Amino acid sequence: MKPSFIALLLGLLTLSLVYNYFDERVIEVPVVVPVAEGGAPNIQLGTRPYFLIDDMDEGVLKTALEQCADGPFYRTDFSIGHRGAPLQYPEHTRESYIAAARMGAGMLECDVTFTADKELVCRHSQCDLHTTTNILATELASKCSVPFMPADLEKGTRAQAKCCTNDITLAEFKTLQGKMDGANWQAKNVEDFMGGTPNWRTDLNASNGTLMTHAESIALFQKLGTKMIPELKSPQVSMPYKGFTQQDYTKKLIDEYVEAGVVPGDVWPQSFNLADVEYWIEHHPDFGEQAVYLEGRYSDPNFKYDQPETWNPSMEQLADSGIKVVAPPLWMLVTLDKANNIVPSIYTKMAKAAGLELIAWTLERSGPLKDGGGWYYRTITEVINNEGDQVELLHVLAEDVGVIGVFSDWPATTSYYASCMRMPASL
Repeated sequence: MKPSFIALLLGLLTLSLVYNYFDERVIEVPVVVPVAEGGAPNIQLGTRPYFLIDDMDEGVLKTALEQCADGPFYRTDFSIGHRGAPLQYPEHTRESYIAAARMGAGMLECDVTFTADKELVCRHSQCDLHTTTNILATELASKCSVPFMPADLEKGTRAQAKCCTNDITLAEFKTLQGKMDGANWQAKNVEDFMGGTPNWRTDLNASNGTLMTHAESIALFQKLGTKMIPELKSPQVSMPYKGFTQQDYTKKLIDEYVEAGVVPGDVWPQSFNLADVEYWIEHHPDFGEQAVYLEGRYSDPNFKYDQPETWNPSMEQLADSGIKVVAPPLWMLVTLDKANNIVPSIYTKMAKAAGLELIAWTLERSGPLKDGGGWYYRTITEVINNEGDQVELLHVLAEDVGVIGVFSDWPATTSYYASCMRMPASL
């Protein structure tokens, strides 16, 4: 049962020394943390945030964050668990979600797709079972859209496999186990193919990944006391599917929250499909109030993130349609000024001018940053050369861009920052 929040717990009224990085003075600030009836969530950040802060370039921000080493740390909506905590746990599994909540994520994400019998389940893609589960090592491998084919190095052909949630029923889906996302496309056998976890992740916590239906994720998130930020994934099959229309699919996502008695304000439905978001706004306004339009237009060659005249719809048109929250990738929100400082991009400025709120994705997803950070850092790669630089970016996103939340593959990082900066506790 989701705990009811009733008051500020006076036992967590703590005086903490927080460094004021604007005027470089140390000040005493009373930190009052609202918590659930019966006690505060047991927030555990581990060592990674400290490693990242230690790796930051010397400066005012680093000193400020070091002042918060002893906490208190608490749950915030700013810290969003992207598929749970997939840096070290199999994505969209019970274990991954629980880990994210323990690290202070105030919002958790189930990416929603459907099975052959049109039941909603949590997977990043309708067709990723071959890289995120053990399906190829089970009898269900025979049902995959593309059965495993070994690589032929002499011919220069990669291994092949494609297994989709719509290849199997819900009952069959529930027999699978989640694994770390990855594949060895040079593999000559299934075992090697399934062992393709990137070397900067780990299989240490991947021995028993429990797959979840969408409804099960709702029940778990209620128990954990977090908000919910589901993404309706684009179908990989033609719609309607066995009479299941796109609107049926869009509606069913909301219906499962209604059936579970979830307060609409605790749900932030997302989609890259603008029509889905507009449907929620029109037909489920209580949920559509905070529906999130995921920015995916960067894949359109006619869309230039720094040229507003290429945006269709414009930021103003998005706002006029009732959309209040837009979520682009990290790189679209920032750029470099002439002095190579990370600053808000024109995309950010236009969104804010239109009155839109912003959520950023995804921190802790790029692996080691020593070579510029890759895709998520493409507009600022010149200044990205150490692991601590992602904390510098996080600060710009919070203070200068003004995002209301950041997706992370390891929410401890965002939770440390949010707690240190005294952001509101998640209620």
